[in-house]
Amino acid sequence: MKNSNVADRVTRVAVDLFASQGFANTSVQQIVAAAGVTKGAMYHYFQSKDDLLFGIYERLLSLQRSHLEAALSKGGSAEEVLREVCVDVIETSIDFLPEGTVFFRSMHLLSEPRRAEVTRRRREYHDRIAALIERGQDEGSFRTDIPRSVLIAHFFSDLHYLSHWYSPEGPETKQEVAQHLTDLFLSGIRKEAS
Repeated sequence: MKNSNVADRVTRVAVDLFASQGFANTSVQQIVAAAGVTKGAMYHYFQSKDDLLFGIYERLLSLQRSHLEAALSKGGSAEEVLREVCVDVIETSIDFLPEGTVFFRSMHLLSEPRRAEVTRRRREYHDRIAALIERGQDEGSFRTDIPRSVLIAHFFSDLHYLSHWYSPEGPETKQEVAQHLTDLFLSGIRKEAS
């Protein structure tokens, strides 16, 4: 096994074990045994089980952040960019549904510094979305009668509920779910024609 695969293999195994047994009930020994690596190999990539849980979610956060920056750099109206970002965040969340489910179920068990880091990164992401919504309000596209924080919370609450009902087996594809949820969100924040 190549060293470059160790982190991915440990992460995949950890997600499976955390999902089936819970974070608190899973030991580092169980993770390395199931991954077929030594503790030393795991600790080369992750300092602790806490670091591993953080890493599971950090991969998704980093991916979504890079996609957000790419969408913003392409330009377009605020609504066009926001549509692209919303579709992406839903599709990538579905792609990482097991990781997201494990993380949100266990986030409260992270050390305080790690929880603070997750909160900081999520706030940065939400701030970029808020700035995009503000631009849309300035352009006259989005309603201004509801605080941006409420609009953002509305979108992300739908997103975080995905693990309770979405199934990769259907009946809806991830693309259909992303389009439908994005359409619902945008129609809710769009300024009505006067």
